[in-house]
Amino acid sequence: MRSTSKDRRIIILGVYKTKNVRVNACLCILLIILGSPVSALTIKLGSLVPAGSPWHNALKMLAVEWRSISGNRVNIKIYPGGIAGDEPDMLRKMRINQLQAAALTGVGLFRIVPDLLSIQLPLLIANDEELDYILKKMKPTFEREMERKGFKMIVWTMTGWAHFFSRYPVVTPEDLKRQKLNVPAGNEREILAMKKIGFHVVPLPVPDLLTGLQSGMVDAFFGTPLIAAAFQWFGPAKNMCALRWAPVIGGIVLSTRTWNKIPDHIKPGLMEAALKAERSLRIETKKVEEEALAVMKQHGLVIHPVSPAVEREWKQLMDQGLDLIMGKSISREIYAQVRGYLNDFRKRPITGKNPE
Repeated sequence: MRSTSKDRRIIILGVYKTKNVRVNACLCILLIILGSPVSALTIKLGSLVPAGSPWHNALKMLAVEWRSISGNRVNIKIYPGGIAGDEPDMLRKMRINQLQAAALTGVGLFRIVPDLLSIQLPLLIANDEELDYILKKMKPTFEREMERKGFKMIVWTMTGWAHFFSRYPVVTPEDLKRQKLNVPAGNEREILAMKKIGFHVVPLPVPDLLTGLQSGMVDAFFGTPLIAAAFQWFGPAKNMCALRWAPVIGGIVLSTRTWNKIPDHIKPGLMEAALKAERSLRIETKKVEEEALAVMKQHGLVIHPVSPAVEREWKQLMDQGLDLIMGKSISREIYAQVRGYLNDFRKRPITGKNPE
């Protein structure tokens, strides 16, 4: 059967219409894909810090910055005050993706990278300048190890210098040995070392410390003045030893699983915002700590000075404890690096600037 020219026109028109339908369908699908918003990533962040504290305010500001930089694609939801559990709980929840981030103290960071203890050993680092220099040198090593364990370090924090707070005055090591000292639960080797050098150690999770102090289960703890004020721990422990025990570091960590979900092109902006928060938090922390000390003094806090001779007693005792954890809690290699950098810093010419 021969087709007429009219039939051919009908066939061609039908094919043309079919092609148009297909093209239009493809265009619609493409427009839908391009027009659809990228699904938002919600990061659940656990923290022990109480709501309203400088650290909590910094977390809230960081959440605002990340949401803005990412165009609402990265949202941080904060669970403060231990709502998400203590730090071991938070790390466990991060591993199973119930949490995606946590603001940790040294206690939590040590569980990821035990060698971090090397820069927070009692009476090793003496001031902020030494800490800044050593941390600058050691950060790459620590951060590589964190990533190997599945964590991305977002912010490093320095929350102050730990002192002993106690029910009864503490000046000498013997004063502290007569009291029940809280050490955060979970650091078994450090707890054992403290016991072996003569302290009466009572491990408690951080959220339980206030109850422990109020009930008489513990008499003393070590922490920064700002932490003691923020958690109201100084109430039952109104004596503070002036001896700077150790720097207290912390930080915000994100699971690498979550970090890898963030588009690469916005990561630099997020890290820049984190660095900005780190700098402002450090300035704010010093300011608020001075205010906290003034308020605690008004409410009965007594600060007990320590003479150079008594400080040497403390250092001799801590050297005994160091022997018990060396090669176990921290590696000899990492400790040697820290000591080497510390010696280099202390030999520098006094110029007012850190050596590079």
